[in-house]
Amino acid sequence: MRLLIIGGSDAGISAGLRARELDPTADVTLLVADTYPNFSICGIPYHVSGEIRDWRNLAHRTTADLEAAGLQLRLGHRATAIDPDAHTVTATTPDGASVALGYDRLIIGTGAVPVRPPIDGLDELGPADGVHVLHTMADTFALQQSIDDRRASTAVIVGAGYIGLEMAEALTTRGLHVTIVEQLDQVMPTIDPQLAAPLAEHLREHGVTVQHGTKVEAISRDGARLRVDTSDRAHHGDIVLVVTGVRPDVELAAAAGAALGVRGAIQVDRQMRTNLPDVYAAGDCVHTYHRLLDQHVYLPLGSTAHKQGRVAGANAVGGSTVFAGSLGTQAVKVFDLVVAGTGLRDQAARDAGYAPITVASIADDHKAYYPGATPIRVRVTGDRSTGRLLGAQLLGRHGAEIAKRIDVYATAITYGAMVTDVADLDLSYTPPLGSPWDAVQMAAMAWQRQVSSDR
Repeated sequence: MRLLIIGGSDAGISAGLRARELDPTADVTLLVADTYPNFSICGIPYHVSGEIRDWRNLAHRTTADLEAAGLQLRLGHRATAIDPDAHTVTATTPDGASVALGYDRLIIGTGAVPVRPPIDGLDELGPADGVHVLHTMADTFALQQSIDDRRASTAVIVGAGYIGLEMAEALTTRGLHVTIVEQLDQVMPTIDPQLAAPLAEHLREHGVTVQHGTKVEAISRDGARLRVDTSDRAHHGDIVLVVTGVRPDVELAAAAGAALGVRGAIQVDRQMRTNLPDVYAAGDCVHTYHRLLDQHVYLPLGSTAHKQGRVAGANAVGGSTVFAGSLGTQAVKVFDLVVAGTGLRDQAARDAGYAPITVASIADDHKAYYPGATPIRVRVTGDRSTGRLLGAQLLGRHGAEIAKRIDVYATAITYGAMVTDVADLDLSYTPPLGSPWDAVQMAAMAWQRQVSSDR
């Protein structure tokens, strides 16, 4: 069976490995547009900062590892057309030639591409001018080269999502003075303002200039530096990084007749099948089934791409696996703080027909009498009518196991728990690591008390 996969990142590699695991006789070929298969894009900020010195360490697996697992890698091969009737894919080879490859089953894992917002001057400027996006290893090398060539000491980051914040830390660690500019009224728009405000203050404490609630109108050269004009003022920097989100890379699939779904992503069912015969898709190029909403959304996350790729790979070789769904669970480290979230916030829950109430609380990460205890801010969202747990957000110090604590909530939501069920969990306790009632449980009890007092 000939399985052809377009894309060599999280979804594509996961699909290929799973297919070979289930059917060692499958002929699995991956078309990889660049020469960096299975590299961790999420790890790029930590290479830029210098914490991960060798960029090669960002590879989840080496090319040799992938080939040893039975994957045939065609590096530098960019797919240019899919013919679903003929079951062929046309690709451009590294030397510029064109080649057609046949398939029995095809998996599209083209991922996403950076959004380029409508900023005057942005289309005329690029890496040679010190203006960058950051989504691939090539983008990373270009940024590194730009910092070195320009002897950069200042940077302006457009966008205060998780990549923008991680890069603010990375560039600050590298010795640059960083300014973040965000159009929305807070940093990290995926969390509530009550947690975003202390996160922004933490950035300022580490020397980052934070300006939110302002729109970038133009980027231009100003002598040897770059000028970023906002609706309020102008900022100058040796380099500018534009990280305002991503959009699904669907041109190839759409041209072949693939139906598009939420936010223009490829429409797939929960078995990762497209509307085209024998064609599957997975990762940041597709829309994602959301467990709580019971509908598809667009949630481009590396963890989701791995899971979807595994489902697509299994089904492409004859399986019947179903993608269980996502809750949008994620965690981000910003200097000494970690912010994490899962599930629904108030507005999304209300839009979905729930009657949400969010209750805030603060509890230490372990017993206060043991040295080093630090506070964790917790926001729990539940349905006022049924008591069902809908979501949670946490902010605390790095080392306070924020990511693992959000996983408790994610697991509880997955299995349909009530908020009160969290308080009943038999969680571990020892004074250096926790309390008899963990912070996640104390937050659940605070939610229960608030709902009871409102009745």
